[in-house]
Amino acid sequence: AASPPSPLWALPEELLLLICSYLDAQALGRLAQVCRRLRFLSSRDLLWRRIARGCLNSGFTQLGTDLAAGIPVKERVKVSQNWRHGRCRRETVLKWKCNLMPWMELDGEYLYLSQAENIQAYHLCAEGTGLQRHPQAIFSGHQEDVCRFVLVNSHIVSGGGDGSIVLHKIHGSYSIKFSAHEQEVNCVDFQGGLIVSGSRDRTAKVWSLSVGRVGQCLHTVQTEDRVWSIAISPLLSSFVTGTACCGHTSPLRIWDLESGQLLTCLGTDFHRGAGVLDVFYETPSLLLSCGYDTYIRYWDIRTSTRKCVQEWEEPHDSALYCIRSDKNHMIASGSSYYGVVRLWDKRQTRCLQSFHLSSPTSSPVYCLRFSTTHLYAALASALHVLDFTAS
Repeated sequence: AASPPSPLWALPEELLLLICSYLDAQALGRLAQVCRRLRFLSSRDLLWRRIARGCLNSGFTQLGTDLAAGIPVKERVKVSQNWRHGRCRRETVLKWKCNLMPWMELDGEYLYLSQAENIQAYHLCAEGTGLQRHPQAIFSGHQEDVCRFVLVNSHIVSGGGDGSIVLHKIHGSYSIKFSAHEQEVNCVDFQGGLIVSGSRDRTAKVWSLSVGRVGQCLHTVQTEDRVWSIAISPLLSSFVTGTACCGHTSPLRIWDLESGQLLTCLGTDFHRGAGVLDVFYETPSLLLSCGYDTYIRYWDIRTSTRKCVQEWEEPHDSALYCIRSDKNHMIASGSSYYGVVRLWDKRQTRCLQSFHLSSPTSSPVYCLRFSTTHLYAALASALHVLDFTAS
């Protein structure tokens, strides 16, 4: 005889979801093994969203914004455990013969990589482990190597060793090139129709892209030091510069985007030569920086500009060339020796995981980018990928 139906199913679905919302990930996984109906119920994104917000790189920001819509939240929590425990498959997906200082950006199904004076667009493979060997598009225009570039709203803005800035429209033949600095353009950013650039010539400049004023310099900021990194605030009201710190002023300074005037300096205890090589805005008030002094620093401009709210030290005393954040709990950093990539949990003081990508030949990690499932690291002669779906 058939067993009588469980009184559990007499409850409305809203109550069932409320009951399940008190379960942790392990309990939800066990519940899914009871029957098909509970498996479907316990896999709902609504139940896993709270758990995912406390995980590493699960696609949710501190404010709860979902950056990876379309991927089941339960699957993201599973992959997050691989990030935490360092379970991944490593692969070298591209090699080149001469040593370069590459930079890259991720955009959906494409990875954009600078190689010498060109920027090449590679299509990511459907299975997610690698990329097609031949680029689908090549963006050129510089006479010397591309130093940095950004990808915003289907536009590529790049700065080169020839002192020029080049703007490309990805889907089309539209491009603009203009002379920007007397020496190489070490860094650029592009937001809201404005470009900011920093150079070895000890200046930062703001450029217009509005109709009739394309390539016109709006402000020239005398930084009195080489500019290594630059970023526009998400509010489009200011920008931050990271300099070489060869003088007696802070290497981190925030400037007004409209007037070009200095707004504030961050920090008071930088040592001479502690240059800032990369900066990253998480929110309009939260900023990450790293550089030659081997520290990752976390700044909250709302609380203090004199001292960072948190810092993490690279354990092997190596300069940090690049950082990236999931805008929640995880930070990834690239070191100057032996291609070391480290993962950090902001809730802990020590490094969470380390990956050595270039032994025995020493090379810095010049740039890294990651999605919810893969991390890409660009070294002097190769591009590496860590696949965290393969545990």
